[in-house]
Amino acid sequence: MSGVAGAPLGGPGSAAVAIRVLIVDDDALVRTGLTLMLKGAPDLQVVGAVADGAQVQAAVGEHSPDVVLMDIRMAGVDGIDATRRLRARQDAPEVIILTTFDADEHVFRALRAGASGFLLKDTPPEGIVEAIRRVAAGEPSLSPSVTRRLIAHLVPEEDNRRRADARRVLSALSDREREVALAVGQGKTNAVIAGELHMSVGTVKGYISRILTKAGLDNRVQLALVVHDAS
Repeated sequence: MSGVAGAPLGGPGSAAVAIRVLIVDDDALVRTGLTLMLKGAPDLQVVGAVADGAQVQAAVGEHSPDVVLMDIRMAGVDGIDATRRLRARQDAPEVIILTTFDADEHVFRALRAGASGFLLKDTPPEGIVEAIRRVAAGEPSLSPSVTRRLIAHLVPEEDNRRRADARRVLSALSDREREVALAVGQGKTNAVIAGELHMSVGTVKGYISRILTKAGLDNRVQLALVVHDAS
């Protein structure tokens, strides 16, 4: 839900608008505790609290929250399925997963389902309040442990992407061009390459020029990096 809708704070004529929050958790004590905690923030308004993911759609239709605090493990519809269904709505509210579990499978499933935040329930109250403000403003909010998990996950993903791209570049070369490219990647000079491949230095230069053009590269350093990435 873009922007922030809600009841004005501070009485008639006040320009401030509350961020409307819906709490979804099957633990009555958690619902009560979160409600009391969020009431301490003057710019937040708890508009509803439900105990099951199956109740989320109706509650959102009734209360029009800006942000939904969503537990993952619930007896009926779990928080990830509820988030996926909720985010399919037109003008859907933002969702923060608030859970005791931070296993990788939960993190990635929740974010793929459309959650804008993922926090552990032991996050300090001020951290939860700030996360609600951030996602209401259109910014993601992840606990530090989740951020570390994402970085650890994305680095191998980036490596795999670079490797695949580099191998595509090399596969587009002729056998002789690939031999020259691999020699460049090993840091060999034109003279050494010429001697090993039994060609003139001028021919080696010609091959390198054609390789760079085919691969869309600017220089042999970039070519060496491609060879490195493909290995």
